[in-house]
Amino acid sequence: MCTEKMEADRDRTGMPVARRSFAALAGAGALLAALPAGAMGARAIAGRDVSVTAPDGTIDAYFVAPKEGKHPGVLIWPDIRGLRPAFRLMADRLASDGYAVLCVNPFYRWEKSPVVTAASDWGDPAVREKLFGYRRQMDIGTTQRDASALIPFLDAQPEVDANRKLGVTGYCMGGPMTIWTAAQAPSRIGAAASFHGGGTATDGDDSPHLLIPSTGAGYLFAIAEDDDAKDPEEKNRLAAILTPRAQWHEVEVYPAQHGWCPPDGRVYDEAAAEKAWGRMLELFKASL
Repeated sequence: MCTEKMEADRDRTGMPVARRSFAALAGAGALLAALPAGAMGARAIAGRDVSVTAPDGTIDAYFVAPKEGKHPGVLIWPDIRGLRPAFRLMADRLASDGYAVLCVNPFYRWEKSPVVTAASDWGDPAVREKLFGYRRQMDIGTTQRDASALIPFLDAQPEVDANRKLGVTGYCMGGPMTIWTAAQAPSRIGAAASFHGGGTATDGDDSPHLLIPSTGAGYLFAIAEDDDAKDPEEKNRLAAILTPRAQWHEVEVYPAQHGWCPPDGRVYDEAAAEKAWGRMLELFKASL
């Protein structure tokens, strides 16, 4: 998972802090050029900024959906750099594939999005320490309190087909949050996908993966090769708990580094990101 040490090591090896950061800060229009041709689906979409009243405050978020019809809802938990142009683009892309998408600012308790900007860049160690400090204050309790507000909000949107199950995805720190969300609403969440998520299956008694049997969701775990190297047993713990279940599931280690999915990341890997995106769509097709 993303850690202070991992980022410091990348700094020491001279890896660019964000090889696409300028495109990211320019907005989703510039980032769109970074995606493969034809990445966006055929549906016309419309997005809007929204505010969600939650037990701990007001969550700022981005909602986007096809302009016509009702569609399965999907909640996105971003990585540690939070809600920003890259994740708005990813939400747009998912909406163009036929989903009503709510992408949230996980750090709303402390700052409105975006928390990483040209004036407050991920390349600044002080900014990174601030974000890691926020992350350390987030756990199953904060996640499930947020989910208790976000899920009803998503269901209430006119573009959402409330007769179909909801999906949830999480990146980096959002990996465990997908399981915690599915556990908070086991009858409502039908699919949960974790991309280079950290700490989804530890050897502790409080490991998120131990909640999976209490949920009704199908699961996708796309694991980074460097995360796998740190904990080779994580994939085995996940497989052991998923295999007996009837729901769709997949656990795979990708030949890519932690953080490979967002198109504004320093280790973005187009081929691996596109494969992971396709597997997510297969999960949703089977489970929502």
